[in-house]
Amino acid sequence: MNFDIPYIVCSVLCFVPAIVFHEVMHGFAAYKLGDPTAKKSGRLSLNPLKHIDPFGTVIMPLMLIAMNLPVFGYAKPVPYNPSYFKDPRKGDLIVGISGPAANFVLACAGAAVAAIMYFTMYPTLVQAYMAQSFLYYFFWMYLPMFVMINLYLMFFNLLPVPPLDGSSIFAFILPVKYLPKYYRIQQYAMPVFLLVVLVLPYILHFNPIGIYLDWTAGNVFDLLYSFMG
Repeated sequence: MNFDIPYIVCSVLCFVPAIVFHEVMHGFAAYKLGDPTAKKSGRLSLNPLKHIDPFGTVIMPLMLIAMNLPVFGYAKPVPYNPSYFKDPRKGDLIVGISGPAANFVLACAGAAVAAIMYFTMYPTLVQAYMAQSFLYYFFWMYLPMFVMINLYLMFFNLLPVPPLDGSSIFAFILPVKYLPKYYRIQQYAMPVFLLVVLVLPYILHFNPIGIYLDWTAGNVFDLLYSFMG
């Protein structure tokens, strides 16, 4: 269990921007497709308070930190109305993947900043590591954590199961006649999914989500940070 204060502070400062941009991009994509719902409800704002879900944004990430598990979670879903879209199924897909896409862009941006710093000021970074100065926390702790958390959120949300963003891919390829039943099932998916993610790994001593994130987010992180050898 890790209750190191700098670690927790860095986790919060990485996680909050990641979920805020994730949700804002959902709303922005819907807005560009003709749906004003998110804009009218004030959800295109970068103010974190507009997007906080008490459990998904606060309690769940803290539980994962306490259990030394990958930090991920969710914010309050951005409302949108597919009836505004010219093609509701295609629009739903675009809105769904826009959040994970935003996390991927943030991860690449964080890795790019780290690479620039590494190649332009490596001796200074080594001194910062030895002295554990502010630069140490920013380069050696914050940036890699920022990249990893965004990758975790991206791949976690791409799982093709309700209520995650990846379910929009599933809905896109599902025959139209099955959509009403699918949307009914989706209403009850969150409690079941949280049970699978948080409880079953401790009962079965097997964490498929952790394995999936290590294989996906972990490998992409290694690729983005390959400049460090």
